[in-house]
Amino acid sequence: MGESIQNLNRPRNAFEQLEDEEGTHQGFCHIRIQQRNSRKAITTVQGISPEYDLKKIVRYLKKMHNCNGTIIEHPEYGEVIQVTGDQRQHIKDFLCKVGIVKEENCKIHGF
Repeated sequence: MGESIQNLNRPRNAFEQLEDEEGTHQGFCHIRIQQRNSRKAITTVQGISPEYDLKKIVRYLKKMHNCNGTIIEHPEYGEVIQVTGDQRQHIKDFLCKVGIVKEENCKIHGF
């Protein structure tokens, strides 16, 4: 009983519970849209695990959705995929179907 009181009084690490959960090793995948000129847009994808070959993912997306794409190195977010056009739903469907990210860990941002 004395041990449980000591555990309650010690400061808790806010991320201690998150480290115990199963899906946190993968992190979140964020899919965003950036508006360029009038009707032009860019879709960015960040948070894909570095164990996957991003070049092959971009090559597949370019071929299947008739768009251009590249990988850029962002100082804060690491490697980010950029694809022309509003491809948010297509990219999410592909990443979840192949099993690169779980559906609950994939977030779509934008209007």
